[in-house]
Amino acid sequence: MAQEVTYASAGVDTAEGARAVRAIKPIVKETYRPEVIGDIGGFGGLFSLSAAKDMEDPILVSGTDGVGTKLKIAQAAGVHGTVGIDLVAMCANDILACGAEPLFFLDYMAVGKLTEESAAAIVGGIAEGCKLAGCALIGGEMAEHPGVMDPDDYDLSGFCVGLVDRPKMLDVRNVREGDVLIGLPSSGIHSNGYSLVRKVAFEGKELEELAEPREWLDGASILEALLQPTRIYVRQVLSIMRALPGAVHSLAHITGGGITENLDRAMPDTMDAHVRLGSWPELPIIRFICDSANLSDEEALKTFNMGIGMVLVVDAASADDVMAHLKDADEDACIIGEVSKGEGKVVYE
Repeated sequence: MAQEVTYASAGVDTAEGARAVRAIKPIVKETYRPEVIGDIGGFGGLFSLSAAKDMEDPILVSGTDGVGTKLKIAQAAGVHGTVGIDLVAMCANDILACGAEPLFFLDYMAVGKLTEESAAAIVGGIAEGCKLAGCALIGGEMAEHPGVMDPDDYDLSGFCVGLVDRPKMLDVRNVREGDVLIGLPSSGIHSNGYSLVRKVAFEGKELEELAEPREWLDGASILEALLQPTRIYVRQVLSIMRALPGAVHSLAHITGGGITENLDRAMPDTMDAHVRLGSWPELPIIRFICDSANLSDEEALKTFNMGIGMVLVVDAASADDVMAHLKDADEDACIIGEVSKGEGKVVYE
């Protein structure tokens, strides 16, 4: 008689998957907003659009992204609780560029071998990111891929939906000559450039060496600095938009492509962004990576955020009020340049 081949013997443990879902349910519920309908476990996440009822012309804004090869460092170090924050940040900060408030988030996790412990740590990070962004985690998928991925390997992707009233949208068409560029600091490398980071600072190194405290990192280790999660800027930016309507004209999330290839996306074709190098503090971990890779300034500025995670393009008459608002929120913002007539480029000075 032929031996029975079950799903479990083929490498997929549905019982462990059920345990993982039970473990993450209370974590997920902590992210819920009043608009969430039902609970996780259904075939679709339900969310009321009651928040749009008083809007003149409500626009849904969506974004999707992943964490990239930063996951390889997290997996090697066995640190799974921070990459979920990165995942939410990459999506929420992107839709924020339109002035949208993130409403809800869904995640997709592909793993070689699912375990309740690692799934709870990863989803716990995603939930923490959702709380920081003010959005609800209303669903997701955990998929085992035995034979396709190594048992300890996993990949993450996320999907975020937000809402903005069309008259209040941030748009490059609002940008004017003389507008001021205000930079919000990054927490580190964030989630871009990690293929280069791994090559020069991680591969071939012992974890013990990377975990040693470094004086030039204020006592943190290189490993801790590399895994520092991406900052989420939702609350800061939305607070300014509500307190100072019309002050912010456009916004650039500094992700892959660095300042050079992201700030120009916040410019119309008739304006240039003039950025004053040295007008913000340099982060030691980013300088360490650039020096280790022998990067030119030009290459560094189109690879990493260089210490600036978000740039607000602000009406010149409102710049002082925006800076004061950010200071009251304990945000160490810097004026890093201004806008002039041009061709939609980033110019460094």
